[in-house]
Amino acid sequence: MAGTSVFDLRHLRYDQWFEHHLSAYQSELLAIRALLPWQGLGLSIGVGTGRFAAPLGVPIGLDPSVRMLEYATRRNIAAIQAVAEALPFRDASFDYILCVTTICFVDDISLMLDEARRVLITGGTLVLGFIDRETPLGQHYLEHQDENPFYREARFFSATEVEELLEQTGFVERRWVQTLFNTLEETQQIEALRPGYGQGAFVSVRARRAD
Repeated sequence: MAGTSVFDLRHLRYDQWFEHHLSAYQSELLAIRALLPWQGLGLSIGVGTGRFAAPLGVPIGLDPSVRMLEYATRRNIAAIQAVAEALPFRDASFDYILCVTTICFVDDISLMLDEARRVLITGGTLVLGFIDRETPLGQHYLEHQDENPFYREARFFSATEVEELLEQTGFVERRWVQTLFNTLEETQQIEALRPGYGQGAFVSVRARRAD
């Protein structure tokens, strides 16, 4: 996984981003909430400070950064230090998995998806949320990647690439929603969701583990 030292050192700056960009954050939350199951045992991979898992009721969170997990613990999440490519759980342990703004930081996204599939029950749900590289905001992040300490080592994906990876890993019945159609500075209120992808910078996809 991309180096965690920046998250350990700049944990406060990371967590405060959600307050400084509250409307964008709330728009992202709604995009995830629209697809996340309401019942069952859930796991958040790359839980970070718990800004998504806590309000969405995901009880268990995993992250390699100790300092980030301290925030998640304070937000009543059962926090576990580990990486996405080696989940410390038995097969078929969870009904659903949430993974928000994590895939750009993992070393091997295919292995992460394999692991997610392994620990999901048959028919279990995976929900991913991320910035679509092919949108204007995604391109902005790429152009200024070296200026952002969190994204210097990140690898951004397009929605099309993730769609193909999910299919290759055995995730079916994929459903997409998108939000954030303006820059962060222009986002002063919660934005409505639209189906699909290709316009909104933040996309969320729900997929089911095939039998």
